[in-house]
Amino acid sequence: MKPSNCSFLFTVLLCLALPGLAAERPNVVILYADDMGVADVSHGDSKAKIQTPNLDRLASGGMTFTDGHSSSGICTPSRFALLTGQHHWRRFHGIVGPFGGTVFEPDDFTIAKMFKKKGYRTGCFGKWHLGWNFDAIRKPGAKKGDPRAESYDWTKRFPDGPLDQGFDYYFGDGTINFPPYCWIEGDRFVTIPTKPVIKSRPLAGGGGFRAGPMAESWNPYDILPTITQKTVEWISKQKKDQPFFAYLAFNSPHYPIVPNKPYHGKSKAGYYGDFVIETDAMVGKVMNALKKHGFADNTLVVFSADNGPETHAFERLEEFKQWSSGKYRGVKRDVYEGGHRVPFIVKWPGKIKQGAVSDEVVSQVDLAATFAKIIGHPLRKNDAIDSYDLLPVLKGEKYDKPLRVATVQNTSPKKFALRQGDWVYINAPTGAAKKESSAYLEHFGLNAYGKGHEGLLFNLKEDQRQSDNLYAKYPERVKKMSELLQSYLDGKPCAPPESKKSIK
Repeated sequence: MKPSNCSFLFTVLLCLALPGLAAERPNVVILYADDMGVADVSHGDSKAKIQTPNLDRLASGGMTFTDGHSSSGICTPSRFALLTGQHHWRRFHGIVGPFGGTVFEPDDFTIAKMFKKKGYRTGCFGKWHLGWNFDAIRKPGAKKGDPRAESYDWTKRFPDGPLDQGFDYYFGDGTINFPPYCWIEGDRFVTIPTKPVIKSRPLAGGGGFRAGPMAESWNPYDILPTITQKTVEWISKQKKDQPFFAYLAFNSPHYPIVPNKPYHGKSKAGYYGDFVIETDAMVGKVMNALKKHGFADNTLVVFSADNGPETHAFERLEEFKQWSSGKYRGVKRDVYEGGHRVPFIVKWPGKIKQGAVSDEVVSQVDLAATFAKIIGHPLRKNDAIDSYDLLPVLKGEKYDKPLRVATVQNTSPKKFALRQGDWVYINAPTGAAKKESSAYLEHFGLNAYGKGHEGLLFNLKEDQRQSDNLYAKYPERVKKMSELLQSYLDGKPCAPPESKKSIK
């Protein structure tokens, strides 16, 4: 037999011996919105004030989780939890401020590091908001966090960003409303911020910027289309014989609200709604790129958001009768459901039934263990300690009890929500970060909570709006849930080791 024929026969035998090998190493794309409410996706509802046809198509081709959650009610913590599979509150609570340092430690597990170890190409685009080492470019004598452009050497590389967390490539703006205002590629500045930020710049939907240096060419309206285009270009360069992982973190619909003119008036919920529609259009561009370059059939796509809508949701409720949190109470920063219950869609052709809907309670921390199982990566004892493998849910397998023991949400240091089944326990007098307006409470017929309440307990099956506090009625349940929460806060993993036994 000729050598060429031997090679051909070996290839055939390998394919027969390892059926579905390529399919078990799918490309993975995470599309991550910023401050987007669970009800901002139309899901085919023609009466919705915000129409999202591309997200609707994504949902119809995959699975929609009705009970999907971010780890926190604010930006940085949720992003950390998503990438590491561990809850942010084990290490920190707040966001990274302007010129803030990294939240990661050198030996941290991240899904990007995992994918890279398994031979994936990895790309990160858009909003990072997890810190860099700006001290590396700070000039001698300049104070830490100095907002002046002349205090930094913008020609130098600066570490502790996406490239140090497993990404081969990064392109983005850092954080839209935090300096420096410029484009970053890899670990270098593409545009040099030499001017102070112009606070008076007119914006479609309002919003402002923190003081700090700005590149002369920087334009907030360019961010959403540019990071999407960079993602599309990167996808176009990938090869069929090497899987890839892309993480596109949109700056939308976070403040400042800056939909581009072609999208003005496209919604019935003001400029915010228009910004959501533009975000949906960007989702469509990425999905079209996957299809165009032959990746669509072997790509797992996740769409979600870092937390619920900003407090301007109250204004939209009054003006447009549109409530971004849908059936739920709360907004960004709250531990009420609306602060962390977010859109959560997963599409994986050939693996997930089209149009599937799951009411399973899931968290973004679960993506780490799920991806690890899919690509055959063994998790160490301290890797992704809060992450559950979601494959049984995604594949529609039968199981006789909830996948998660419990789910924990947190924004501020001392206020936590623990979810178990239909029950939510909050270890504080209120789940709101700020006092709720009487108009809002009256609109939905909600009871006010605060002083005089030791804690809160709700049954979401009977009370989705979290208006009937059952804390005093069920002391034993409160005690058990409080003890479970404390065990997590004392260091117990939310995902017990047995939940990962199937990962070899």
